[in-house]
Amino acid sequence: MSDLMPRPPFNPELSTFLTALEARGPFTLTTEMLPHMRGLDTTEEALDERLRLRGYERRTITVPGHLGDPITLAVIQRIGRAGATSAVYSIHGGGMMFGHYLGNLDSYDDWLLNDHDVVLITVDYRLAPEYPDPYPVEDCYAGLVWVHAHAEQLDIDPNRIVIAGQSAGAGLAAGTALLARDRSGPSILAQILVSPMLDDRDSTVSTRQIDGVGVADRQMTRFGWDAYLGSRRAGEDVSVYAAPARATDLSGLPRTYIDCGSAEVFRDETVAYASGLWAAGGDAELHVWPGAFHGFTSMMPTARISVTATAALADWTRRLLGAGAR
Repeated sequence: MSDLMPRPPFNPELSTFLTALEARGPFTLTTEMLPHMRGLDTTEEALDERLRLRGYERRTITVPGHLGDPITLAVIQRIGRAGATSAVYSIHGGGMMFGHYLGNLDSYDDWLLNDHDVVLITVDYRLAPEYPDPYPVEDCYAGLVWVHAHAEQLDIDPNRIVIAGQSAGAGLAAGTALLARDRSGPSILAQILVSPMLDDRDSTVSTRQIDGVGVADRQMTRFGWDAYLGSRRAGEDVSVYAAPARATDLSGLPRTYIDCGSAEVFRDETVAYASGLWAAGGDAELHVWPGAFHGFTSMMPTARISVTATAALADWTRRLLGAGAR
């Protein structure tokens, strides 16, 4: 990190994770690492067994993606569930370069699947750099269009679809919501944007503060945007769907939950996006968690601030969807 740019302190409880991370030595993301980082940390059979033990089941559906090419959706719900219900359309993170669409399927059981009996749908969008912009966001939008059009087949309410993502997944969720608005596409009840990756221009204070420190830092985000946009990164020829921070009109977007850490690289673009939603008359709830680094609720879920952040999102979801249907 530059000596000229002080940063907010990390939460003391969370900093133990960073100390352990630093002890492993410096980390530089390379293209050669991406295949490994795109894999599951378990087998699909083991994942399905974990879901079954919790009372859930998964199936996969092949649907048309960008330009009609096939992409996969995973559908997870309570075993024996019946009757049209809300759906959460989930987009995984990983800088648009890595991650797996099944990687967090069994982490929603408490605050979504159990509390609200929703149908959870996650999209296997194609990844950069092999599939740069607009493939990822257009795949996500195409999947949403299919879900909305086949609501009866999925036994969901087409007027109660929530779009959700974390990190790059949240940026893609924001871009998908903009596409749905501008193309008069599927109605979206709400969007959940957790630590969203929104701005390719590398010009905020928080990008300079979180440089060589923390979990996701300036170098990693530059790498991701370069993979996604190539030579167009930070230039004039970047759409608001690829980098939603560039949008000057945030009117007509769904109710939004948006959060970040005070000590993470995406802090300033997150706060600016919430301010843009408010300026357009939108309904947005913003949380900036003091001392939190990027992905803290996943990295240290039992830390007090992680529990608080998770509870805040669960509370917002209860207010959105109402009391559990079970």
